[in-house]
Amino acid sequence: MSLRDLSLWHETVPGSLQPRAALDSDQRVDVAIVGAGYTGLWTAYYLLESDPSLRIAIVESEIAGFGASGRNGGWCSALYPVGAASMAREHGKAAAVAQLAAMRSAVDEVVRVDAVEGLDADVTRGGTVVLARSAAQLHRARDEVSEAADFGIDLQLLDAEAARGRLGASEVLGATFTPDCAALHPAKLARRLAEVVESRGATIYEMTAATSIEPGAVHTARATLRADTVIRATEGFTPRLPGYRRALAPIYSLMIATEPLSPAVWDELGLRHRETFSDFRNLIIYGQRTADDRIVFGGRGAPYHFGSRIDPAFDRNDAVFSGLQRTLVELFPALRRTKITHRWGGPLGVARDWRPSVGLDRTTGIGWAGGYVGDGVSTTNLAGRTLRDLILGRDSELTGLSWVGHRSPNWEPEPLRWLGANAGLQAMTWADAAEARGGRPSRVAATVNRIIGR
Repeated sequence: MSLRDLSLWHETVPGSLQPRAALDSDQRVDVAIVGAGYTGLWTAYYLLESDPSLRIAIVESEIAGFGASGRNGGWCSALYPVGAASMAREHGKAAAVAQLAAMRSAVDEVVRVDAVEGLDADVTRGGTVVLARSAAQLHRARDEVSEAADFGIDLQLLDAEAARGRLGASEVLGATFTPDCAALHPAKLARRLAEVVESRGATIYEMTAATSIEPGAVHTARATLRADTVIRATEGFTPRLPGYRRALAPIYSLMIATEPLSPAVWDELGLRHRETFSDFRNLIIYGQRTADDRIVFGGRGAPYHFGSRIDPAFDRNDAVFSGLQRTLVELFPALRRTKITHRWGGPLGVARDWRPSVGLDRTTGIGWAGGYVGDGVSTTNLAGRTLRDLILGRDSELTGLSWVGHRSPNWEPEPLRWLGANAGLQAMTWADAAEARGGRPSRVAATVNRIIGR
């Protein structure tokens, strides 16, 4: 499969996808970064903005933006995988408010950099509408709005008429709306950010897989990159590194894209401001209106693979793709005869406690960021700025956030990891079916959400 075939985004990103040169001789730099996705690129960007004299090198097993950074649903949102109330219980309300405010600022920052650097990543800040299409979902919508108000989050409850004014879906009872999200083209963001980082002096070595990392060194098949600081920015591909197999679980998320839709269809569907959209079911779905008037629509549902296996064959699952198309048509009956032109997917990183984290071990010089649970487009930007401050020894508002220095426990060994991950997936599927039948919020889903701290 060619790189253009990875996703709609890779097919439509301008410029060449020809890999940059690989690392073929030992080098010494100030900061070595493993992974040329958003986390690694943002870290390099902000370090070089603060100190252009720094020698920074990034090693990437494929090409910049190959993984989730180039294939995601294009939501640059203020969503955080941990619920506000859970954060408040663990760290106090002030810490939860600060973390969520930092997420909103991260959305602002991505939008700002896109404009300042001329990334042209099709960024439109249209917000997010989340539909309630059953009594149980409407109950969750009301609960979320109530909690949001307590933590300073701008989340509005829409009645059915106002919700349909945003998004003309079927069976709408209401919705929530937040302005804190921008739709974008993820591969354009990744590829153009890589070019900016390169222009500022960083070196990106592509087709250069890290075989191991240790204090002061990143080892690859052909050469070693030595540095005072080593940053692990490998997200869903982390289990491939020796010593990190159980650090994050690679969970697959799959997507489909329609052909460009006519103005008449968009008049019926809405999304006039390119709002991103979802609904309050338990098994997550997500969508956006692209700059070229397609719908990109994705969701969970693909199984976790035994032993944290990652394989290009897992990027495509006909049963999941068919399920996504059925769900899309259920939401929008007008799309019944619409052609699906692209199908793709890939792994994202999930920590055992569902907590993303960022940190730097000053004893070893090894830093990390990840475990974004699919909410990484903006969270990676926050991580990059935080790693900048940690590496440069700055005490800042960012380094004082609650996720800094957090260390998640390892996932259980197999077969417990496989059983637990897939049982959780099945539980949420059952919960949605039960809610559709009974109209009441699922106790099973509530239990799963308590376990993962949502």
